[in-house]
Amino acid sequence: MSYFHGKKILVPVDFSETSLEAIKKAIEITEDPALVTVVHVMIPLDLVSPGVLFGGLTDEKRTDHVNKLAKEEFAKHQIEGITFETLIGDPGIKIADYAKEKGMDLIVIPSHGYTGITRLALGSVAERVLRHAPCPTLVLRQPKP
Repeated sequence: MSYFHGKKILVPVDFSETSLEAIKKAIEITEDPALVTVVHVMIPLDLVSPGVLFGGLTDEKRTDHVNKLAKEEFAKHQIEGITFETLIGDPGIKIADYAKEKGMDLIVIPSHGYTGITRLALGSVAERVLRHAPCPTLVLRQPKP
C-alpha cells in the first residue's frame, strides 16, 4: 500500500505511449481508476492560423476530435474508469492550475527525456509543471534509446 493509495491523481497526456503508460502507473499507485483524472491540454489557436482563417477550425471541433481520440486510445490500452478532460492554454501552467483547482494530491507526468538543443527548442512541460505544481509531482523519465 502506497502513501497515495486512495488519493486523487492527475495525469497529463499527449497520447504518446509514455503518457498512456503514466495513466497505468497512476492507477497502480492509487489502486482506484475513479481517482485518476487525465487531461490533455491544447495550445490556443492563433487568429491568423490557416485553419482558423480558411477552414473553420474551432476549439469545439478540436475538443471533439481529442475526446474521440482519447476514447479510442483508452479502449486500445484497456484503460477504464478514469475521468478525462480537454483543456486549452499553456500546458505547464494549465496543468498546475487544474491540479490546484481540483485539489489533486499527486501529478504523474511522463518526460520524453529531451536534452540540449531539442529541449531548448521544444521546451519542457514537465519542468514547468514541477515549478508551478501545488502538490507532489512524479516525473516518469524515459530511458535514452
